[in-house]
Amino acid sequence: MSDRNDRLSVLKTYKLFVGGTFPRSESGRVYEVTDAKDRWLANAPQASQKDARDAVVAARKAFGGWSGATAYNRGQILYRVAEMLEGRRDQFVREVADAEGLSKSKAGAQVDAAIDRWVWYAGWSDKIAQIAGSANPVAGPYFNLSSPEPTGVVAVLAPQDSSFLGLVSVIAPAIVTGNTTVVVTSENHPLPALSLGEVLATSDLPGGVVNVLSGRTAEIAAPLAAHQDVNAIDLTGAAPELATELETAAAENLKRVVRPQPVDWSADPGTGRMLSFLETKTVWHPMGV
Repeated sequence: MSDRNDRLSVLKTYKLFVGGTFPRSESGRVYEVTDAKDRWLANAPQASQKDARDAVVAARKAFGGWSGATAYNRGQILYRVAEMLEGRRDQFVREVADAEGLSKSKAGAQVDAAIDRWVWYAGWSDKIAQIAGSANPVAGPYFNLSSPEPTGVVAVLAPQDSSFLGLVSVIAPAIVTGNTTVVVTSENHPLPALSLGEVLATSDLPGGVVNVLSGRTAEIAAPLAAHQDVNAIDLTGAAPELATELETAAAENLKRVVRPQPVDWSADPGTGRMLSFLETKTVWHPMGV
């Protein structure tokens, strides 16, 4: 029997996450991902524009069921994701440490904060309607009620500087309110996001609610910004010049746009991102006499 010390480790093959499955990039391309010291970590799939379009189709297909689920059910599913992340904590600590050049203890703090954030957003699932909705005073014998509804398919450009905590902080608020997402990972640090796809696939989250694409941010984001079936776009991970181009493309079909701005991902996130991807429906109903 050979010495176990001579064994070659099995290298992980990272894939995209689209519609609940793990395809390779349609183009067959990959690109090298390195750590903070420029040492090779893995080959990540380099998504194409067709991959982006396929992800939008998957997100739209999933929207009806996800937006129609009860708020309580969505909260339970997000909590389940946090449970799964807790079980794979060591893997994410290692990936975050490699990606961001952090010590194990600092990377562990980032991962713990990201897991806690999933739980925090899960708790908002059946409460956000209470702060975003209202009963409106009107003149006349009517009930006038406003209630929030999800916007639809949201394209999310994940932050470049926070490979996991920032990633969670842009995905969770979009989906907890009933939207579905196409997520473009950090270009240089995609591995934690691709591993998150594996967690989502083994949780109770329906396929297509979150779709994860890695590659060149500008290449993937351009078709998403112009896509007529994308209802909103979060430009957090876009450089200033690219953000301007994408915002112009998004204006063609009046997408909701969240503009990039400096964010302290460790701070209390508040409700702003959840409210950004909600629309208000107002109903008038005659009052019984």
